[in-house]
This record gives sequence, structure tokens and C-alpha cells, in this order.
Amino acid sequence: MALVAVTACRQDMQDQPKYEPLEASRFFRDGQASRPVVEDTVARGQLRLDPHRETGKVDGQLVESFPAPVTRATLDRGQARYEIFCAPCHGRAGDGQGMVAQRGLRRLPATFHSDRLRQAPPGYFFDVITNGFGAMQDYRSQIPVNDRWAIVAYIWVLQLSQHASVDDVPEAERESLDTSRAAGRTGEESRR
Repeated sequence: MALVAVTACRQDMQDQPKYEPLEASRFFRDGQASRPVVEDTVARGQLRLDPHRETGKVDGQLVESFPAPVTRATLDRGQARYEIFCAPCHGRAGDGQGMVAQRGLRRLPATFHSDRLRQAPPGYFFDVITNGFGAMQDYRSQIPVNDRWAIVAYIWVLQLSQHASVDDVPEAERESLDTSRAAGRTGEESRR
């Protein structure tokens, strides 16, 4: 009998005593469990010293530039994050033909290669990643700010990769481009 009584008093973690939001409390004099924010404090993640970096907007307008220099490390990080969070819907090439779209998503994700999105400023992509758009959820809580900017930089690389011209290639690299093109033609001719 004592064993049954002891096990009946067990308290599971999901059933622990705690206050729910806006629940009454006898502990505090004002009778409220929810406490006001302590003066002169900032909640974690709420310190916004640089609106350009934190929101992708300045004075309500989408920014036209990146908040920090874009380096090779930034692009590598952006590619890794893009492949995790974006490629399932938007596709690895940014064409809107990711695995989710191939499996029957009714409303296809946007292609980053449309004229409208190729002309969009970096702040636009940052804002959409942060707040979502249409059927796309927001990624504010899943992707840190710096990673969101890295993804935006990588999206620009994807756009350039599909719409680049020879003039976009640095002059020092053009010779190797011409050599590789000639080698490609030779290989094609030998296959015929």
C-alpha cells in the first residue's frame, strides 16, 4: 500500500508547478505572475544598435548594401546555410525547383533569376528571410543575423552565376577562361 502511495505522488517534468502567462499570483503584491520589464535592461536578442544589420532597413527603406564586407568565408558560410534552409524549396541553383517543389508543393517557390528579384536590393532578401513572405515562413529564430546576410550574399552569387557575361570575369582570369573553352571544344570535336 505504501508503494502505491509513493508512486502516486510522483511529479513529471511536463506537469511541474509554474505560472502561465497572465495567470494570477499570490506571491507578488500586485497579484500578477507576469512581471514588467526591469527599467534600463534589454532582453536577449533585442539590442538593436545597427538597424541596417539587424533589419535590412534604414528609416523604413530597404538597404542597397551589405552591412559588412563580403568575403570568401562569408560566401562559404552563406552557401552552407542556403543548402540547409533554402535549397529544399528554392533549389540548389535558386531556380525554385527544390525537392519540396518537385514533390508537389502547390505554390512554387520564387526563382531568384527573375528580373524582379535580380534587381531587388540585399535588404529585400534579408527582410524576406527574417519575416517570411507568402507561404514562406520566417527564419528569424532559426538563422542568426550574420548567417542571414551570408545567405543573401550567396543568393547574389547564384544570380550572377546564371546571368554573368565575359565582362564580369576579371581580366587576369579571362585567359584561363579562353583556354578552358578551347579545351572544351577540342573535347567535343574528338567525341564526334
